[in-house]
Amino acid sequence: MPFTLCYNRSYAANAAKEVRSDMDGKERARPLIRKKVKGTELPAFLQTIRETGIGVDGLLFLCIGTDRSTGDALGPLVGTMLEEAGYPYVIGTLRQPLDASNMRERLLTEVVPHMAQRRVIAIDAGLGQASSVCWYQVSNQPMEPGKSLGKQLPAVGDYSIAGIVNVDEGQKYAILQSTSLYRVMSMAGEIAAAVKLIFPL
Repeated sequence: MPFTLCYNRSYAANAAKEVRSDMDGKERARPLIRKKVKGTELPAFLQTIRETGIGVDGLLFLCIGTDRSTGDALGPLVGTMLEEAGYPYVIGTLRQPLDASNMRERLLTEVVPHMAQRRVIAIDAGLGQASSVCWYQVSNQPMEPGKSLGKQLPAVGDYSIAGIVNVDEGQKYAILQSTSLYRVMSMAGEIAAAVKLIFPL
């Protein structure tokens, strides 16, 4: 579902706030990162996560979207690629999409139990300017899935990657439905390849 980046933790993150603190009782302060990058620059962004000392077992990939819309299938495609590659903590695949219909329930039952031990990378599709198509918005802050479509869903992720799959104009649902599958699959492959490079199994 199309994203809107935000800078507030979700209710799921707040539920786990105490257990996510450092051993000295203070939450780790992180300088704000929010920028647009090419696919070739995704590894550099992921490397900033790796440099905090987090490995594969310390990550949960939250891959948002649906298999019923080509433009909105970016997240589930990435999730499927990572799951098939053997990554242990992936939520949101083509087989079991994480979308507006089940997000609140699955955040509470599948994400919150991991938050004491793992950082969450949220991955979603987005719409933007024509010059931004096939680029990525990356941040070390949460994203708000579905906000551009008027959906009220919790902000998710300690880090976020949003792929701009098409132009934000006109009827957003129709634009997502008519988005090139080849483009979305290529972008999903770029994200998955970057993860495999920086966080090899």
